[in-house]
Amino acid sequence: MSDLVRCKRCHLPETYETIEFDSDGICNICRSTEKKQQIDWAERKKLLDTLVEKYRGKAEYDCIVPFSGGKDSTFQLWYLMTQYKLKPLVVRFNHGFMRPKHLQNSQRTLKRMGADVLEFTPNWHIVKRLMLESFCRKTDFCWHCHTGIYSYPLRVALRYGVPLIFWGEPLAEISHYYNYLDDTVEYEDETKFNMCRNLGITATDMQSMISTQDDPVDPRDLIPFTYPPLADLKKLNYCSVCLGSFIPWDYTKNTEIIRRELGWEPDELEGVPDELNPHGEKIECFMQGARDYIKFMKRGYSRITQISAFNIRNGRMRSEDALPYITEEGKRPPSLDVLLGYLGLTEDEFNQIVKSTEVFPYSHDLSKTRHAAEAADANQWYREPMEQNRARALTRLRVLP
Repeated sequence: MSDLVRCKRCHLPETYETIEFDSDGICNICRSTEKKQQIDWAERKKLLDTLVEKYRGKAEYDCIVPFSGGKDSTFQLWYLMTQYKLKPLVVRFNHGFMRPKHLQNSQRTLKRMGADVLEFTPNWHIVKRLMLESFCRKTDFCWHCHTGIYSYPLRVALRYGVPLIFWGEPLAEISHYYNYLDDTVEYEDETKFNMCRNLGITATDMQSMISTQDDPVDPRDLIPFTYPPLADLKKLNYCSVCLGSFIPWDYTKNTEIIRRELGWEPDELEGVPDELNPHGEKIECFMQGARDYIKFMKRGYSRITQISAFNIRNGRMRSEDALPYITEEGKRPPSLDVLLGYLGLTEDEFNQIVKSTEVFPYSHDLSKTRHAAEAADANQWYREPMEQNRARALTRLRVLP
């Protein structure tokens, strides 16, 4: 465990994005959660009732439900269909890293619920170029996922003329970009997209970054990652909201419901002890371990600290009981080798790029690297040899900012 200043309650460190500490050493995310307990959720539920009735039956579908098949989107689909009897169009943006048990969960859920489903998978050649570019610029290889998940369902909403879009957890659960202290409904709008989703890089920017004279990229390939024109959304009278703004969001209780009602099953998460993650956090992506490792290298914490903080804030773990787990986080995941193959980078190049973006005062010591165990389904993950993507990586490294 690093020597970073941490919240005295939940242990989130000073390098956590949007964090601030009060005079008692308690972070703003903990204080926001305290406010969550004071919200009149019965009144919020009435707002949801009114919203649902405003849009029910007005289009081919009552609403759009973006769906990954993870715990949150599975719960939101179950809730809207069983508690409100809505007819949704389920829209899944396939990021390319879905795991076997996750796919089984999704198939089981969608068959039991009986919803219409659209799934979109973007061009893998374009995705690899986007991953490399966003990693080199932001040490975040998930730009295609962030932007596609939050823009593509809105493009579908426009195409089908469905103005109501329901997302799951509000960002207030995990950061202070939005918080419960403001006591307002959290929208998934263009402001939030540009502030929290696209890493400050628009699809137009990205197209110009990855397209070269020798290897041009058709601008149409970036449309799935492009937020729709605001004028078109306003004409639709769109309403894109988080379900967790209207009902109290509880990861553990929600997972208990979908396990009981839908047979949804958790899975192991690379680098995280099973007993710490019974609710199945982030099990839908086999690149999650690599993503968490990058976060640890940059900021000195990762998924273990975040899950522990959730549990502490919701009264399911004592603060002192989280410390042994936090001490063990930050192990190098086997999924990193898969990522390096996609990017065409050596591990030394990867380390150098991440090292250059460390968040002060954390400094990562590579000599103390420990290794996480391989996930049971790792032999089923799609892999590519680094040499297959090496030429593009070398070209990109020559112009590394």
